[in-house]
Amino acid sequence: MIDTKRFFLPFIFTLLFIVNIQAQQKRALTHADYDNWEALNGEKISKDGAWVGYEVNPQEGNGRLELVDFTDASKKIIIPRGKNWFFSHDSQFAIGKIVPEFGEVRQLKLKKTKPDDLPKDSLFLANLESKELKKYARVKSYAIPENSGSWLAIHFEKDLPEKENQEINGDILGLESSKTKPKKTDGSKLLVRSLDGQKKFEFHRVKEYGFSEHGSHLYYIKAQEDTLKNTGIFILNLESGISKIIDVKKTEYIQPAFSENAKYLAYLTTEDSAKSKKPYHDLYLYDILKEQNQKIASKATTGISGMISKNGKLSFSQDESKLFFGTAPDYVTYAYEEDTTILEEDRVKLDIWGWQDTEIQPMQLKNRSREESKSYLTVYNLKTKSIVPIADKQVSQVNLDKKRKHKVAIGMDDSPYRRNYSWDIQIGRDVYMIDLETGKKTLVKKEVSAYPQLSPEGKYIYWYDNRDSSWVAYDIQSKKSRSLTKEMNVNFYNELHDSPSLPSSYGAVGWLKDDSAFLVYDKYDIWRIDPSGKTNPLNLTQGEGRKQNLIFRRQQLDVEEEFIDPAQQLILTAFHEFNKKGGFATGDILGVEKPELLVLTDHRYFGLKKAEENDGLIVRRSTYQDYPDLYASNLNMKDLDKISNVNPQQTEVKWGSVELVDYMANDGVPLQGLLFKPEDFDPNKKYPMMVYFYERNSNGLHNYRAPAPSASTINIPYFVSNDYLVFVPDIKYEIGLPGPSAYNCIIPGVQAIVARGFVDAENMAIQGQSWGGYQVAHLITRTDMFKAAGAGAPVVNMTSAYGGIRWGTGMSRMFQYEQAQSRIGGTLWEKPLYYQQNSPLFYMDRVNTPVLIMHNDEDGAVPWYQGIEMFMALKRLDKPAWLLQYNGEDHNLRQRKNRKDLSVRLSQFFDHYLKGAPAPLWMTEGLPAIEKGRTLKYELEGEYN
Repeated sequence: MIDTKRFFLPFIFTLLFIVNIQAQQKRALTHADYDNWEALNGEKISKDGAWVGYEVNPQEGNGRLELVDFTDASKKIIIPRGKNWFFSHDSQFAIGKIVPEFGEVRQLKLKKTKPDDLPKDSLFLANLESKELKKYARVKSYAIPENSGSWLAIHFEKDLPEKENQEINGDILGLESSKTKPKKTDGSKLLVRSLDGQKKFEFHRVKEYGFSEHGSHLYYIKAQEDTLKNTGIFILNLESGISKIIDVKKTEYIQPAFSENAKYLAYLTTEDSAKSKKPYHDLYLYDILKEQNQKIASKATTGISGMISKNGKLSFSQDESKLFFGTAPDYVTYAYEEDTTILEEDRVKLDIWGWQDTEIQPMQLKNRSREESKSYLTVYNLKTKSIVPIADKQVSQVNLDKKRKHKVAIGMDDSPYRRNYSWDIQIGRDVYMIDLETGKKTLVKKEVSAYPQLSPEGKYIYWYDNRDSSWVAYDIQSKKSRSLTKEMNVNFYNELHDSPSLPSSYGAVGWLKDDSAFLVYDKYDIWRIDPSGKTNPLNLTQGEGRKQNLIFRRQQLDVEEEFIDPAQQLILTAFHEFNKKGGFATGDILGVEKPELLVLTDHRYFGLKKAEENDGLIVRRSTYQDYPDLYASNLNMKDLDKISNVNPQQTEVKWGSVELVDYMANDGVPLQGLLFKPEDFDPNKKYPMMVYFYERNSNGLHNYRAPAPSASTINIPYFVSNDYLVFVPDIKYEIGLPGPSAYNCIIPGVQAIVARGFVDAENMAIQGQSWGGYQVAHLITRTDMFKAAGAGAPVVNMTSAYGGIRWGTGMSRMFQYEQAQSRIGGTLWEKPLYYQQNSPLFYMDRVNTPVLIMHNDEDGAVPWYQGIEMFMALKRLDKPAWLLQYNGEDHNLRQRKNRKDLSVRLSQFFDHYLKGAPAPLWMTEGLPAIEKGRTLKYELEGEYN
C-alpha cells in the first residue's frame, strides 16, 4: 500500500515553492504603468450576430479596433488606432476613423506645429467577408443612414497644396490635388458612395450634409465661395443618382430635417447679412415627390408671436402630417448696449442680486447662453396649413413622444416654485396636457414632484410621486388620475434612503403593448399593474427576489423598443444583496412561472447586447482580479466564450484580492465593507492600512479597478500592489448627525479588521474626497488612531459653506445641508448647533494627525476657501499640514498631468508616514512661489546627499 502522505507532501511543498517564486518574481505597480493600462469600450454586435467589435485604448498612446468572428475569436481583424466606428446595416462592413499616431502628434506639438498642420483623422471601410480595407485621408466626418441603406458619406478636410496630398499606404486619396491657391470657402469635398463601391457621387464646397432615415436621399449644403451667388441646399436621390437644387443664394441654411419616409425636407434660412446682429429666419418645406419648395413660415406669418428661432430643432411627426419647429421672442434692443459713443473702458459691468429675482445672479449667469437661445415649440400642420403655438413663456418645457406619433404632448411650468430652487431641489411643477391640433392646455396636476412621461400608446401620463411614495397614472381620455401603488403592501421607494430629501423610486420597467399594463420595480421584484385598476397587481417574479435577497431587473435588448412585447421572454439581471453574486435569469411576463436563474456567480455582469436578427449576445464580466473582458453567448447563457484579452501585462505585477467584510456599527446595525489585500498576503505579517470611504461601496465587490492617475482619491490597485491593505467601509447616516454617523460606521469597521491581527495598527491612514474629505476632517478631530490623513475638497465649516455658491451650477449651497448629502435637515437658523457640532473647523485644536489637503481654485462644487480654512487653522495650531491647490482645476482634477502629479504626492505622503520612507522635498522644503513651474520637488530627502 502506497503511503499517500509521503507521496503527496513533497509534491505540495514543491508546488507551494514554485507559486511563491512566481509571486516573488512579480513586481509592484508603479506610476509609470498608468499610461499603458488599457480600457475596452465601444463594443457592438452586428445585426446578423456574425461579428463583434470593440475598441481597446491605453490611457495614453495608440489604441486599436478589434473585429472578431462571433463563433471563432481567433479570426480577428485589427485596425490600429481605429475609433468611433459602427457596423453597416447589412452586417457586411465596419466603418470608422483612424486617429493620427500619438507619438508623431506629440513630437509635432513639441515643435510648436500649428493645429491646421497637424495630422488629421482618416477613415477606414473594412469588408468583413473579403477582409479588404480601404482608407481615406484627412476626413472631417462620415455617416451612414440611421436605420437602413448601404451608403456612406465622407466629408473631407479643406484642400491642401499638392505636395501634401498623398496616398496613405497606397490606398485611396482623400483629396483632389490643387495646384492653385483655393478660394476662400468654409466648404470641402463630400464623397457619397455605396458600400460596395459600385456607385459614387462627388460634391465640392460642401459645408453640411445628412441622410434620410432609410437612406433613400441625402441633402447637402454648399458654402459660399467669395460671394453668396453660389451658396445653396441640394438633394441627392440615391436610387436614381440625380441631384437637384432646392434653394440657392441665401446667407445660411440651418437644421435640414427629413420626414421619416423622406416625403419632405424642412430647413431654416435667412437672407440677412452674416454680420447682421438681428437676422430673421424663414422656414421652408420641400416636397420631395412633387419637387416643390415653399416658404411656410416667417416672422410675419399668422400664428407666430415673435420670430422663428434657429435654435429650435426641426422634426416631423411619424405620419409626416406635422412639422415641429421653434419660435422665440423678437430681439430686444437696449439703448445703453447700442450706444456707440461709450468707450469700452467706460462701460459699467456689475451684477445686481435682487431678493425678488426668480434665480440668483450666479444661476442667471450660468444659464445665460441657454436663456438667450431658448425657443418655444410650435407646430405646422401640413394638412390644414396652420401654425399652432405649443409652448409659451409660461409653459416653456414641452415633451413630445420619441416618434412624434401622438396627438398630445406634456407641458410643464415650474415658475411658481422656481424662486425656491436654490434651497429646495425638490420643487414641483404644474403639469399640462397639450393638444397638438389646437394648442389647448389642460391642467393635469399642480406641483408634481416628478417629470411625467407619456405611455407608448399615448393613453396615459404617468410619474412617480415622491411625496406620496407611489406611482400615478393620468387617463388622458377620462382626464382622471389614480395611484397605481399606494394601496399595495410593498415599498416602491428606496428603502436605504438616508438623507433629508424625499426618497426616489426603484424605477419603472416599461409598458406592455396597447398600454394594457405598467411594469415597475420594488427593491427586489417586478410588478405588473393594470393602470385602469380593473385587475389586481401581479408580482411577476412571485416574490422570489425578496425571499432570496436577489434584485431582479429587466434587460432591454432592443434599444429602439417602445413597449414590452408580451410574447417575448423577460431577460433579467440578478444581484444578491449580501454576497454580491451577479448573473442573469429569465422571467415570465404572465407571472405564472418563477424566475429561472441562468447564471449566478462571483462576478459583475454588465453591458448585455443582443444581435437584432438572432439570439447571439455579448456581455462583459469582471472581478477585482479580472478585467471586464467581452464574452459571447446566447440567450440561454450556458456558455460564455471570452472574446477579448485586455491588459495581459497584469500577470506580471502583484495585484491582490478583495473580500467582503461583515461587521457591526457602534449602534448595532449590521454593515459591510471591502478589504483589499496584497497578492502574496501573509496573515502572520503586519501590513499598513489605508481606509477610504464614500457612502456605500460594498456592492462593488466584483468591480475591476484599473491602475490610473488619481483625480482626487487613492488608486486602490496601486496601494494594494505596494503592500498596503485598503479597507472601504459602508456608511449609513442619521439625519442631523453626518459626522457622528461616519464615526459610528467607519471606526468599528477599522477595529474589526485590526482585530484580525494582520494590520499594523500603528500605521493606518484615511483618505477621502469631497463628502469623504469632510468625513476625514471630522474623524481626525475625534481620534488619533490614524497616523496620516488625506482630505480632498473638504467642507470643514458648515456655517460658512452653507451660504456659499456651487459655482458649477450657480446654485446656493443651502440645499446641500437642508435636503441633500450633508444631511443636517434644516436651515442654519433652525439648527445652528447641528451646523457647529458637525463642523470640524471648530475642533481643529484636537487634531494630532498630519494632513494632506487638496482643494483647487476653480472648484465648482465646494468653495475652495473651505480647504484654506482647514489649512490655516492647522498652520496656526502648528500642526503638520499641506494644501495642494491645482491652478484652474475643478472639484476633481480634469487634466491628466495634474492627476499624475497628485498620484505621486499621495503615494509619497503615505509612504513617508506609514512605511517610514524619506519625505519628499515638497513636504520638507515646500515649493516657494519663486520656484513655481521650475521644479516639482519629488526628490526624497537625503537622496542626493
